Amino acid sequence: MIAKESGVNVSTVSRVLNAKQSEVLQWASQETVDRIREVAQRLQYSRNIYASNLRTASSHLVGVIVPRLQDFVLATIYEGIEEAAIAHGYSTFATNSLDQKQRRRDRTEMMIDRRVGGLIFGDAHLEDPFLDELKEDEFPLVLVSRRNPAHVSVTCDDYAGGRLVAAHLIETGRLDVGILAGQRYASTAADRVRGVVDGFREAGIDVPDHRIVYGPFDAAGGRMATEQILSAGTVPNAIFATNDFAAIGAIGVLRDHGIAIPDDVALVGFNDTSLAVELPIPLTTVRSPMHQMGYRSFELLMQKMAGEDPVSEQLEPALIIRASSGVPVQP
Repeated sequence: MIAKESGVNVSTVSRVLNAKQSEVLQWASQETVDRIREVAQRLQYSRNIYASNLRTASSHLVGVIVPRLQDFVLATIYEGIEEAAIAHGYSTFATNSLDQKQRRRDRTEMMIDRRVGGLIFGDAHLEDPFLDELKEDEFPLVLVSRRNPAHVSVTCDDYAGGRLVAAHLIETGRLDVGILAGQRYASTAADRVRGVVDGFREAGIDVPDHRIVYGPFDAAGGRMATEQILSAGTVPNAIFATNDFAAIGAIGVLRDHGIAIPDDVALVGFNDTSLAVELPIPLTTVRSPMHQMGYRSFELLMQKMAGEDPVSEQLEPALIIRASSGVPVQP
């Protein structure tokens, strides 16, 4: 339509609209460029880089987008992705979205412009129109670490992990739990919290809303959430952090308030990062198969790129009991 109204051929329109600003005059005069752009704007043309890439994508380059590669969990997942890629003759490159919507869109477009054959997202939100957009354009993608019901993913069974925590705390008499929940938009937060809350509820114990505080998955977020829980009045006899680094933040706050771990408060984390066992009081935590998640996510993406229809996978967690929760409450 643009070509017809501009009086030029389709290839000229394509080159003008897709060329860099510094190169556009190689393909047409300034007058023709201005005319094409005016018509494109009037017709509300928007370049579909995803669909155009399907015709030219390299099948041996995969992009990976995560919130922050400095995060130990995501770095370990990426190691699994890279190991699988090398084993199958592929290359990968990763970038950080910082969990910001526009930044992720920009990084995705950059990767597709570099002709990746598929994408692995480690920063999915539970409601994610952008991923739906990519799916509609039939661009191969797989989620890792976080899930979204509309897309293929490889995750830890976070709900089961939360239930393991609930069973452990109940068994040791820790019936008043505060939860450092993480970010509301992340399935890792939602599923782990739901697992704990359901486990307590089935034992006849309701976790009050003021005991659940949402915030960033890092030490600063854990510190903030713990302060908020303590400011509510009574001190819980257990804290569950949905991320080991949030648990580290909690340790600092409890120390500052003179609250002993585990005598006064049992502390449990999630992921079993390398720091967990090295802390002054080794951390009880749920071990998630981080490396395996990354490896399997790449293998499922290969299936997607081959036109197959793989299904989501949830890998089994394991509770690792250490000193931070090791003292049962005395009668």
